[in-house]
Amino acid sequence: MPNFAALPGFRDFYPDDLAVRTHIMRTWRSVARRYGFEEYDGPPLEPLDLYTEKSGPEIVQQLYNFTDKGDREVSLRPEMTPTLARMVGARAGGLRKPVKWFSIPQLFRYERQQRGRLREHFQLNLDIVGEPGVGADAELLAAAIDVLRAFGLTADDFVARVSDRRLLRALLLHAQVPEERLTLVYNIVDKLERETRDAITARLSGEAGLGDTVVEEVLAIFRHRDFDAVREAYGGIAGLGEEIARLGEYFSALDAMGLGAFVRFDLSVVRGLAYYTGAVFELFDARGELRAIAGGGRYDNLLKQVSDADLPALGFGMGDVVLRELLADRGLLPRAERRLDAYLVAITPEERPEMLGLAHQLRDAGWAVDYGLRHLGVGKQFKNAAALNARRTVVLGPDEIADGVAVIRDMESGEERRVPLADVASA
Repeated sequence: MPNFAALPGFRDFYPDDLAVRTHIMRTWRSVARRYGFEEYDGPPLEPLDLYTEKSGPEIVQQLYNFTDKGDREVSLRPEMTPTLARMVGARAGGLRKPVKWFSIPQLFRYERQQRGRLREHFQLNLDIVGEPGVGADAELLAAAIDVLRAFGLTADDFVARVSDRRLLRALLLHAQVPEERLTLVYNIVDKLERETRDAITARLSGEAGLGDTVVEEVLAIFRHRDFDAVREAYGGIAGLGEEIARLGEYFSALDAMGLGAFVRFDLSVVRGLAYYTGAVFELFDARGELRAIAGGGRYDNLLKQVSDADLPALGFGMGDVVLRELLADRGLLPRAERRLDAYLVAITPEERPEMLGLAHQLRDAGWAVDYGLRHLGVGKQFKNAAALNARRTVVLGPDEIADGVAVIRDMESGEERRVPLADVASA
């Protein structure tokens, strides 16, 4: 007998698992709509060059890509932002700005499996297009924080680490990092928490080719552990004051929303994707045991790359895999529970026609109803009702049919009442 197991990195969703997924998606949708976002979707298969245009040809190693029967190079979508950019760009002139859209796609990446990372996952994407101001940046992070709060998580459970690519760029240029090496330096300092300071120093000297004085200036930037320290050290320097003031406005807006306790300034958060252009953030569990829960930021140049539209934009993604682990660790996963409104019991086979008719009436009225698909002993039917967690049983026997009634039993209290058949749905 062949063993047709699920492919590595892919999941089967049994009813209990699907109940958790449904809970996560329901919460995502609820918060997104409270913030005024509209839901959209796109195709799971896209032209390969939509992703290579955004992330470079090296992204192909992480994709499920192939040549289709029309000889087109295509890929299962690894992320949603390029699809969003294509869709908004196609109708940019007719869309009211700012565009506030969200989606919950299933995404696919051919990557090594590890805790918190599979080869497929579902992801909440929230994006704002057409608004360059700091208010949009604060709105986006507030939505990300409130999504996690909606699951019952608090400031003791997670933190939003915030930086700004414009500010970091200005600081690195002030430290005499050549502009053509900025992206390489971004990628190196992004590893500050995962590699030793000596290893980072060696990479800045070797890979980035920076002199000792410049390396020391770069490392000095990241010794400032809070925003006030950066403002004090660099606020009076030409070219830096404007960036610091903008980030200060961002933090002030989050404080005004009452969300300041969830936010921490951290210049080492640069996000690995080169297209980020402004404020960026990542949400982590407070214990530091898991991968990032969510991440995103401003990407003002992407729409221009993949369409004719030149619009500022920002967004974030939150996957279901790490989120589910965090909720499980904190005891916040819902208990999957099948719950029937009623289980119908026929005392003898002769009552089945009436039982089937009543079941259909109750379902038409919106009740969740089940019954045995073949006639069983009365005791077995009541056991099935209990196993299916039915709130009530509705019993039909020869005497009840003769009297035109049904017996409704409350499965918790055991209380019974006789109700006319025509009134069972309302009873």
